[in-house]
Amino acid sequence: MDILIFVLMAIAIILIVVSFFLPDRTKELSNEVEQLSIQMYQENFQIKKRLKVLEEELLIPGDMDKNPSQAKNPNPIIVGQVRLLHEQGLTVEQIAKQSALSEDEVKQILETIKVVKQ
Repeated sequence: MDILIFVLMAIAIILIVVSFFLPDRTKELSNEVEQLSIQMYQENFQIKKRLKVLEEELLIPGDMDKNPSQAKNPNPIIVGQVRLLHEQGLTVEQIAKQSALSEDEVKQILETIKVVKQ
């Protein structure tokens, strides 16, 4: 019985010593995870940056006070969005909420669309 305990202790000590000399897989794995997270943060930043540029291009109504000609001619994308929402049967209030426009602007766009169709 004593011999069995000594053999098991010797095997345990040998395994511990061998484990120190084996390559550490957790370091490689943690480096890969770190690289992936950095890539994801960079891609997320780029997407947010592009989205912000697109939003600035589409949501120009803040400058309408400075440029009255633009108030008469809204962005064609917004006009298309208002037309589609109107064709779906939404009310002026619902269209105004979804398109971030005032109700007066929505009514004005709908009037210009009706004039063009006739």
